[in-house]
Amino acid sequence: MHIKGKNILNSLVKKFLVFTLFCIFLLSGCTASSEFRLKNLAKTNIDIISELHMNQAINLLKTLTEKLYKKNPWELQKVPDQTIDSRMKQIFICPNEKKYAELDFKKSIDAILLGFEPEFKGDRVFAIMVGLYTMIHKSYNSKCELFMLDYLNEQNLYNSARNIEILVWRLNTRKMDDRLIILTNSFEGEIKNLSYERLFGKLISLQDTMAQIVAGRTGRQINQAVQIVGMAFLPIGL
Repeated sequence: MHIKGKNILNSLVKKFLVFTLFCIFLLSGCTASSEFRLKNLAKTNIDIISELHMNQAINLLKTLTEKLYKKNPWELQKVPDQTIDSRMKQIFICPNEKKYAELDFKKSIDAILLGFEPEFKGDRVFAIMVGLYTMIHKSYNSKCELFMLDYLNEQNLYNSARNIEILVWRLNTRKMDDRLIILTNSFEGEIKNLSYERLFGKLISLQDTMAQIVAGRTGRQINQAVQIVGMAFLPIGL
């Protein structure tokens, strides 16, 4: 009886292992639009949601970059042999550890500020978008993917949203020689082109929503900033 019971147990174990391997095989071979990967087993629901928000933010930034270059083509011409595609490849890299000599090796908020300095002779669109991308990426812990132990900081996400608002204000007000430093919105006949505002608005909404989701997870309060026109950018910590 003892041997028979042991054989039955071994048989059940083997069947369980076969079933488990079969399930893993099916899941790893899934090629649906929301492709399942084995490493997703190490992700929580909030990790997946965070990645979706991060990827949507990057897509919006890519659209903004293309639009800004088309609106300000002279900025692209400041650096020889550059195209919109080549600039996009330089900006949207992950992990984003590369620093550029033409930006004085600055990133995040420092790169954004450089793009508005009157004495800066380089590509202002590149400076601003490198800064904006690295700032937002920093709010996601500078990760390319998020897993169970990657805890986001709700204050960083919130501060990044406020910084985008400050950036929009600067784009609409900062001038040099009675001309906006970077052109965005314009009047076309009697219709105002607000496409930039819509894109920035979506970007702000994504960051604010993610900040609230993370705050709900951690139970921590977000320190609300008082918006003052022309205020300094808010810090994004590690």
